[in-house]
Amino acid sequence: MRFERRADVSLTALVIAPFAAILVALVLCAGLIAAAGVSPLAAYGEMLKGALGSRLSITETLTRAVPLMLTGLAAAVAFRARVWNIGGEGQFYIGALVTAGLGHSLFAGLPAPLAISLLMAVSIIAGALLLMAPLLLRLRFGVDEVVVTLLLNFIVLLLVGLMVEGPLKDPMAFGWPQSVPVDASLRLPKLVPRSRLHIGLLVAVAAAALVWLIQARTVFGAETRAAGLAPKAAAFAGVRLSRTLMAVAFLSGGLAALAGSVEVLGPTGYVTTTMSPGFGYAGIVVAMLAALHPAGVVAAAVFVATVFVGADAMSRATGVPSFIADVIMSVSLLAMLTALLFTTYRIRR
Repeated sequence: MRFERRADVSLTALVIAPFAAILVALVLCAGLIAAAGVSPLAAYGEMLKGALGSRLSITETLTRAVPLMLTGLAAAVAFRARVWNIGGEGQFYIGALVTAGLGHSLFAGLPAPLAISLLMAVSIIAGALLLMAPLLLRLRFGVDEVVVTLLLNFIVLLLVGLMVEGPLKDPMAFGWPQSVPVDASLRLPKLVPRSRLHIGLLVAVAAAALVWLIQARTVFGAETRAAGLAPKAAAFAGVRLSRTLMAVAFLSGGLAALAGSVEVLGPTGYVTTTMSPGFGYAGIVVAMLAALHPAGVVAAAVFVATVFVGADAMSRATGVPSFIADVIMSVSLLAMLTALLFTTYRIRR
């Protein structure tokens, strides 16, 4: 028995794979819910009701989906070119930290649209540099970027802790470890009144459209696909791999940092060491469920947000621990990887 790569991967199979993976994950996790003494159908019903059952729950789900879209895009862009960016969490936090630090006083006197644009741009550059450094180590010395980007997550989180307990500590927080807030004039406008949903949702959707346009309609997009599929062949065809991969790192790290910037300018207004429930890591799940397609990232981010927001409501209603959301995400990732294996390869005797 051996695996043989399929000459032509069916588009239908690629579209069905994410839905099949999610269905398998829900069926498998239904056993855990049943073991807790709760009907799986009732639990999933409460999950949907908690995430999509009212105006408030829908806006909360979409608010949670915004950073997931951007970190999912960051992972998808990198993975397509075989740049293994596991540092989305650190890039998210560095973008948030830069935004909070500069948005409190330096850019506060500028017109709001200009100041918000500059804050996002600076955060993108900070996140890009955070990923370009490990990739440069890989290109120059063969250092594994998986290890470096993963360790940088912890280093950046320690830096955030240092800053919110030191130079950026909010004196009005009564000892709570949080940064000074960004100026009120720089907060993103609301999309829906009396909710937390902000125009960052439009920013994330626009970013997904831009990434799709770059990947599908530009020479750079073709070079990134070639670098991911067959780097030696791409280099033989004239693709400058180092330059292409550094550009990919800039785009990927910038998108993850933009997620942190949008989160500060949108729902939170300041930085803490606990502001992210794992957006950087969840972005990897989002990217894989989307099969690395930008349009799929938007849909996958909404699904993941639905699970996490709905799990809290399900826990309150049924007593099933909300950690079931993490289990669903983990099983969905494994099921998706299995589905992609069998859509890309066939078994030969």
